[in-house]
Amino acid sequence: MTCVILTGGIDLSVGAVLALSSVITATMLNAGIPLSLVLPIAILSGSIIGLGMGVMIQYFEVQPFVATLAGMFLARGLCFIFAPESVPIRDEGFVALSSWGVSAGRWRLTAAVVIAVLVIAGSWWVLHRTRFGRTVYAVGGGEQSATLMGLRVARTKVVVYVISGTCAALGGILFAMFSRSGYALTGVGMELDAIAAVVIGGTLLVGGMGFILGSVVGVMVLGLIQTIITFEGTLSSWWTKIVIGGLLLIFVVLQRILTLRRN
Repeated sequence: MTCVILTGGIDLSVGAVLALSSVITATMLNAGIPLSLVLPIAILSGSIIGLGMGVMIQYFEVQPFVATLAGMFLARGLCFIFAPESVPIRDEGFVALSSWGVSAGRWRLTAAVVIAVLVIAGSWWVLHRTRFGRTVYAVGGGEQSATLMGLRVARTKVVVYVISGTCAALGGILFAMFSRSGYALTGVGMELDAIAAVVIGGTLLVGGMGFILGSVVGVMVLGLIQTIITFEGTLSSWWTKIVIGGLLLIFVVLQRILTLRRN
C-alpha cells in the first residue's frame, strides 16, 4: 500500500486479495497438493490481480478507486467460489511452518515475524536504493514531470499494483498460518486499516513523500491502540475504530498543513 500511495494511487482490493490467498492455500492443501506448489500459486494469484488493476489504471485510464474496487469484488467473489465456508488447514507441513519459532526468555521469534522483517527490509532497499524506487517517488511528485525526464512511468505504475497484490497475497498466507484456516470473509475492511497505517506513518495521500519504516510505525500504533482497548476490558471494541478514525483525521489535516507550508 505504501508503494501505491507514493505514486498517488490507492488500492481497495488488499483485504479481498488476502482472503483469496488464504482460501486458495486452504483449499489446495486439503486437496493434497504439495505445500511447495501451493504457496507460490497463492502468492501468484495476488500478483495477477494486481497486474490486471495496474493495466486498467495505466492503459485504459480507469481511476484507481474504480479499478481497485473492481479488483476487490473480483477477489471476494472468487473466495466464495473456492470455498463458501471456512476451510480448516490440517496439512502437516503448513502446521509445522506456522508453529515454528525460536524462544529467548520472554521473547519468541516466529516464522511470520521473520517473513515480515524480510519484506520490510526488501521494500526499504527497493524504494530507497534502486532506480525503480526513485521513479516511484518521482511519479508521485509529478507524473508529467517524470515523463518529461524520460522515466518509465507506465511500467512503474503497473508494477506498484503488482507489488501491492503480491504483498496482500503473502499477508493472506500469514493470516492462514495464524488462524490455520481459509475463510472467504477474512480481511473485510482490512484495506482501510492498511491505508490508515500508511497515512499515520507519514506518507502523503497525494504521493511523492513517505517511508516504509514510517508505515511500520503506523502499523505498530494501530496495534498498540487495539491492544490497549482490548486489555482495558471496560471499553467496547468499536472504540478502536473511533480512535483510529480520529488519528487518521488528525494526520490528514497535518499533512495538508505541512503541504501548504512547503508550497
